[in-house]
Amino acid sequence: MRAGQEITRVAIVGARGQMGALFARAFHKAGVAVATLDRPYRPDGTDDALRAALAGAGLVLLSVPVPAMRAVAETVAPHLEPGCILADVCSVKVRPLAQMLGAYAGPVVGTHPLFGPVIPEGFEPRVAVTPGRENANDDAAGAVSRLFARAGFSPFASTAEEHDRAMATVQGLNFITTVAYLAAARQTPGIEKYLTPSFERRLEAARKMLTQDRELFQLISEDNPFMQETVRQFAAYLDIAAGGDLDLLSARASWWWRDKA
Repeated sequence: MRAGQEITRVAIVGARGQMGALFARAFHKAGVAVATLDRPYRPDGTDDALRAALAGAGLVLLSVPVPAMRAVAETVAPHLEPGCILADVCSVKVRPLAQMLGAYAGPVVGTHPLFGPVIPEGFEPRVAVTPGRENANDDAAGAVSRLFARAGFSPFASTAEEHDRAMATVQGLNFITTVAYLAAARQTPGIEKYLTPSFERRLEAARKMLTQDRELFQLISEDNPFMQETVRQFAAYLDIAAGGDLDLLSARASWWWRDKA
C-alpha cells in the first residue's frame, strides 16, 4: 500500500461474528467493497474460496479469537496479493502482531476497536492502530487509519506495548479486581440484606462480565504479557490502603478529574 493510497477493497475473515459483521456494514456504507470469509475456509477441500474472497483486497482484516490468530494468519497469508495489508482486531496486540509478522512477509497492522458490537449512544468509537511492518514507501498504518475514519470511527496511533499495558488495566485489572471483590464480599454473613443502591449498580455492571463474557476476559488477561506486572502494581496500592493512608490514595485517584478542578 503506497503512501497516500486508499483502501478500496477489504476482505473480512470472521464476518459472521458480531465485530466482523459490524465492520462489514460500516465499510460497505463508506463505499468500500467488502468480501467475507468464514469457517470452513476450504469448504470444497481446495483453496478456491480463499482465493476468491481475498482477490484484489487491499486489506485483510482478521476478526477471529486470539487463540485462532496464528492458524488463521498462516491460512490466509499465502493467498494475499503483493502490498495487501494484514490486520487484526484483537484486544491484545503484542502477541497477535508477532504471529501475523511470522506468517506474512508483507505489511502488517494491528487494530483494537475500544467498543463492542453495540456502540453506546454518545460514545466515541475509538480504534487503536499499531504498526507492525511497513515496507519501503508503504503507509500501511496510515491507510488503515484513514479507512476507519472514512467508516465513522476515531482511529489513533499506538504501539503494541503501550496498548497492552493500558488494556492490562482497562480490561484485565477491571476483571480481576471485580471477581476478587465479589468473591470476598460473598463471605460476609447476611450481606444480601445490606445491599445499597451503589452496590447493586456495581453488581449489575459486573453481571454481564461474569455470566456472559467471563471466558473472553480470561483469555484477554492470559494473553496480555503485562497482566501480572499490573496486578503486582495494584497490590502495592492495596498495601497502602491496609496501612490506612486513604488520603494518599484519594489524591492519586483524583488524577482522573484533574482538568475539572
